[in-house]
Amino acid sequence: MTAYILRRLWQMLPTMLGVVLLVFLLFNWVGGDPAYILAGKMSSAEGIANIRRQLGVDQPYHVQLGIFLKQIVTFDFGQSWATGESVAGIITTRLGPSLTVLVPLTVLETAIGIALALAIAFVRGSLTDRAVMVACTVGMSISILVYIIVFQYGFAYKLGLFPVQGWGEGFWENLLRYSALPILIGLAVSIAPTLRLYRSFVLDEASQDYVRTARAKGLSERRVMWVHVLRNAAIPIITHVMANLPALLIGAFLLERFFGIPGIGREVILAVERSDFPVIKAITVYVAAATMVFNLLTDLMYQAVDPRVQLK
Repeated sequence: MTAYILRRLWQMLPTMLGVVLLVFLLFNWVGGDPAYILAGKMSSAEGIANIRRQLGVDQPYHVQLGIFLKQIVTFDFGQSWATGESVAGIITTRLGPSLTVLVPLTVLETAIGIALALAIAFVRGSLTDRAVMVACTVGMSISILVYIIVFQYGFAYKLGLFPVQGWGEGFWENLLRYSALPILIGLAVSIAPTLRLYRSFVLDEASQDYVRTARAKGLSERRVMWVHVLRNAAIPIITHVMANLPALLIGAFLLERFFGIPGIGREVILAVERSDFPVIKAITVYVAAATMVFNLLTDLMYQAVDPRVQLK
């Protein structure tokens, strides 16, 4: 196991280097000169030169690349060009609010999706099964913006069950008060595609020979589905959950923007609007690294679920 982990970590280095080079090329060659963006339209040539010198973009490209690599290794991307805050401090403070929403959302979405998928598999092919699939298709056809507007207007504004916007200081206040409606909206949006996907995983396993053998031995349908089928369907489910985790941090920007949640997704949008390259580069690199780490964790979880899986 240790040898496998070390080998995978070693294999990540070329991929990570490719990501770093791509990010560097995009922001330094394609992205244009940030000095002109920060200086504004009425700036002088001397002012632009001073900004270039302060940002370090007047250095040769190989020097800038070395600085970028040092920033990645030391986890120090300097200061935000827009606000002057430490980039590391921005990411650290914005990560908590994002996780406060996304961790409960992911846990609830996975648990509800698995439970409903197994329940639908019991009545596969029936009218109930078809009705649920039609409802899922309709739910997937509705934009997340519609969910946000309707839920915010109905549950927050009209009924007053939740705050319309805001974020507090305490963890439990944020989790139970300010995150409740965004989590509810996230479930309303994600449960339909999740249920359709998990249902396909469960039905694929339910048609295998080992399931027919288990039924022939006299095992109850409940035991067959919850023990044998779920154990094997857990592998693609784990893949789906783990692959989506890094993207969720960025993908929840609409919820964070509409509800005033100071999270990572909202910060990315603000950084793009301000052309705040240090923040964008740092988040891009961190998300790429998190994706590779989660891929490794996925393989380790495969073996935990099914010891017959051989790690290579």
